[in-house]
Amino acid sequence: MELLDRLLNFDSALWPEGNVSSNRLGWIPVLSEMLQNLEDLYNFEKQIDFKNIVLLGMGGSSLAPLVFDTCMSANKIKQKRNLIVCDTTHPKTVGEVDFSDSIVIVSSKSGTTLEPNVLFDYAMNKLNDPKKFIAITDPNTALDKLARSQGFLKVFNNREDIGGRYSALSYFGIVPALLLGYDLEKLLTNALSVDKEAAVSFGMDFANAAIDGQDKLTIKVPESFKTLGLWLEQLIAESTGKSGKGVVPIPTTQDESGKDRYNTSVNINSIYDLGSIFYRWELATATAGHVLSIDPFNEPNVAESKANTNKVLEKLPITFPTIDNNQSVTEFIESRLKDGDYISLQAYFPYGNDAELLDLHSKLRDKFSSNAVTYGYGPRFLHSTGQLHKGGANNIIAVQLIDANHYDSLPIPTKPYDFNTLISAQSIGDYQSLLNHERRVVRKSINRLNEAL
Repeated sequence: MELLDRLLNFDSALWPEGNVSSNRLGWIPVLSEMLQNLEDLYNFEKQIDFKNIVLLGMGGSSLAPLVFDTCMSANKIKQKRNLIVCDTTHPKTVGEVDFSDSIVIVSSKSGTTLEPNVLFDYAMNKLNDPKKFIAITDPNTALDKLARSQGFLKVFNNREDIGGRYSALSYFGIVPALLLGYDLEKLLTNALSVDKEAAVSFGMDFANAAIDGQDKLTIKVPESFKTLGLWLEQLIAESTGKSGKGVVPIPTTQDESGKDRYNTSVNINSIYDLGSIFYRWELATATAGHVLSIDPFNEPNVAESKANTNKVLEKLPITFPTIDNNQSVTEFIESRLKDGDYISLQAYFPYGNDAELLDLHSKLRDKFSSNAVTYGYGPRFLHSTGQLHKGGANNIIAVQLIDANHYDSLPIPTKPYDFNTLISAQSIGDYQSLLNHERRVVRKSINRLNEAL
């Protein structure tokens, strides 16, 4: 297949002029490289004498490890160590992280991402021992230099030519999988055995369907692998949602239908199938970018929300936008919803509210049965679907749900603000980004998610 050959030969002409693919296709050869490094990886794992792993990261640095962990536990497979993924700035969730008997992984491609940096500052203040830290980052980043100067237990330098959302089978995903107890050879061999032609054909199919009006890619995943949907959601949304185009991923464990849907299922029988699934979808998504005539490797609007957050933090105390109490969320949606729209629930709440968030999603999905409904925690989604929300088609109704509960201050040692202030600034920054792109957005401050409607 010519398209597959061009992709595997790093042909940047597959995507529009000015694309960043020349520095983003390292996920193709990294599989073989990881296999060549197995002995070193296993020797490293034998040195780790901790029961727990705390991973500090965002987006591509955190979602694959989360999938490796939760799919292992959901399928009742014994893990060598417990994994806590901390990819939030909510003070309640951060404050509840238990660092006892833990090795901490600070995971950041650029080494400059705000969230892992402040989480590292918090963790180091707690532990005050660099030998309890591992860094995964690109060579010569600020994190790389800091980790080496402070004497971290280990620094893994990832290939520079891999973007975060394509990094699942690089050190960013492989090191946590190793520490959890995965057989890396089996995982990577499964990835290399994927039917590449079928993957490329699949990417062409769902991208062409999006062009023809079926832009909601409904992905049914088994219940015991449901967190895989978070990784798929980031890969597709952040890769395709730009230039006013986009494929809207709808991960689900239930059957969903609609005239704007392209339906597919993930067939998975073993945790080791994750290797082939990750690689298959990476190939398919890169191909979809070609069909859609967009760059599947950049993320222009993610940087925009980061910049807006920094602007909010420049003037302390921060100023909060007015909360609209004249309409309920349901009334707001009803007065603005059109065919082809989707509803995005954006919950700036602590982790552990999954049941209420899913219930809220289900009620809106059932009430507005012709429209897709997505949901996620902020600020996690800012590094994934957030790109689609601002850069894709203007077919989103965004519902910002802000936690109105009071929490004691949780200081960030190196900053003049605490975690309470930071997560507030992130929600405000994204709210302003959505308005700047003329998105329909409502902001509600509530104590419990079941109060939203």
